[in-house]
Amino acid sequence: MELIDQKTKKIMEECRVRATAAGLQISGETLEYIVTNRDLLELSPKVMIPTLYDFWVNDAEAIGNKWIYGAYPHNPYETVINTRPAISFYNDNNPDWLNVMIFYHVLGHIDFFQNNATFKKTWDDDFSGQALADKRLLNRIREEMGAKKRWVDYVVEFARSLDNLVGFHEELEEADRNTLRSVLGTFSEKANFYFGKFLKQRYDQKNVGLKFYHDEMERYNLCLKEFGQKLGEAAFFDDYKFKSKFPEFNSVFKKHQEKKEKAKKPKDILQFLMENSAFINKEENKWMKDVLQIVRRTSLFFQPQIRTKICNEGWASLWHNKLFIVDEKMSGHEVDFARVNSGVLLDPKIGLNPYITGMRIFEFIEELAEKGKLSYEYQLLKDAEQRKRFDLKLGSEIGKKALFEARENLDDSLLINFLSDDDFQDFVDKHNLFIAGTRLNMEKEVVEVYIKSRDGKKYRKMLNKILYHPPYYTLSDEEGELYFNHIFEGRALVTKYVPAVLRGLAYLWNGKIKLETTEFEKKPIMDLAQLLMFQDGVEQPESKKSRVLYTCEKNNVSRTVLDEGGK
Repeated sequence: MELIDQKTKKIMEECRVRATAAGLQISGETLEYIVTNRDLLELSPKVMIPTLYDFWVNDAEAIGNKWIYGAYPHNPYETVINTRPAISFYNDNNPDWLNVMIFYHVLGHIDFFQNNATFKKTWDDDFSGQALADKRLLNRIREEMGAKKRWVDYVVEFARSLDNLVGFHEELEEADRNTLRSVLGTFSEKANFYFGKFLKQRYDQKNVGLKFYHDEMERYNLCLKEFGQKLGEAAFFDDYKFKSKFPEFNSVFKKHQEKKEKAKKPKDILQFLMENSAFINKEENKWMKDVLQIVRRTSLFFQPQIRTKICNEGWASLWHNKLFIVDEKMSGHEVDFARVNSGVLLDPKIGLNPYITGMRIFEFIEELAEKGKLSYEYQLLKDAEQRKRFDLKLGSEIGKKALFEARENLDDSLLINFLSDDDFQDFVDKHNLFIAGTRLNMEKEVVEVYIKSRDGKKYRKMLNKILYHPPYYTLSDEEGELYFNHIFEGRALVTKYVPAVLRGLAYLWNGKIKLETTEFEKKPIMDLAQLLMFQDGVEQPESKKSRVLYTCEKNNVSRTVLDEGGK
């Protein structure tokens, strides 16, 4: 693995200038590496983060990749990771013109990483550096464990079985609140407590009046104006008149902070274990907190990418299409470009290609905006002909503005559900999309694939069904017993993994674990014809819905049916 040469770097910087002129916003430097097939096989299990911590599953996956590659040689053209600076990798088999096309695609990814709200929590830190620090910490713990170092990998494995349950949206919510405070110039926690709860109590007790409150606000503003935000607040609370009037303020505020901290709920199960597991918090086991923190931090970093696969790839594909076609470096490689691009933007009809699906939805939103079809006026129209002819001719700038606003605010779920039902039907009709079905032709003794539906609502439902959607649960801890209540949202847990996950969790908690969930017991399918009818939706397999309780105690897992037809 080595950095690209200066000649290629110059070409790529020219590409970046064109991308910036087109509206992409890319901050900071970028690093580009040429990698071999062997490098790609070894980096893939680590999600292309070279500094990610070592774990035996990654080694096993790398060996498996080499076996697969030996039978079927293949590799991606590029990979880009969301670090500071952004790093991208290019296969050493790529010709120069292809690397230029790919770099436009990479620039689309980087723009998405740095400007999409889903990635907000990744903007301030360099994950590559953090991953290296985490890797060194794990290695140091292994060294300190000596002959028992295998337990480090056990704890990593137990934690990774739960890392899809991290509180991603809770972390985003906290980041939004902090951003809002800085944008609106709101009070600090200390000032907010003073002008809120503290003075209100004194006012209710008739110790101060409204005039005092207004005078204090004026004094606070004068301090900020004279000394600035940080020093001004310190000057306000250090005033000798304030201290003599309210000598108890600091102790009252400290108790308020302690009470608030105790009331704060952990954002997810991994954070809950770190704070509340008596077993983990034993002096000899505190190294486990570092391991859980590393797994949790790594999962939170990758959560935005899991939730924006369609958006991210669609956005990058949109821009490599827009920018490379007009680049003079494509001259003489039109046929090569068409061949490669048709593979990237393949429309499979049966199945989903996130590259083409995401690109088409972004383009459709841009087109709607240019014609004024995102307006309330248009959304009220029901007549098909009026909708078809509607065009306010707002121009490309309005379309571009809508396009970049969509990039900034939408993840996969929001992108797919952004359009109204009527607009999404127009989208399905425009691109001739459909849901495919299968049926057995007994006469010809073949399985036929046919167009089952062109209904936009059903097509959108199919897209929503394949999106990443981790389980939603509530958690309670009573008398040392950890109780998970899985809220059924139409998707059952994969039951074959439940016992192993509960055993790992029981080890970290060192107590009884209970999991309440919903399961379906299906009648066995007898033959191929019946299977195809079930897949096609012609018939529904007989199934019994039950609310069940799994209990894990001392490494033994039992299953009890609570009720049939439960939610």
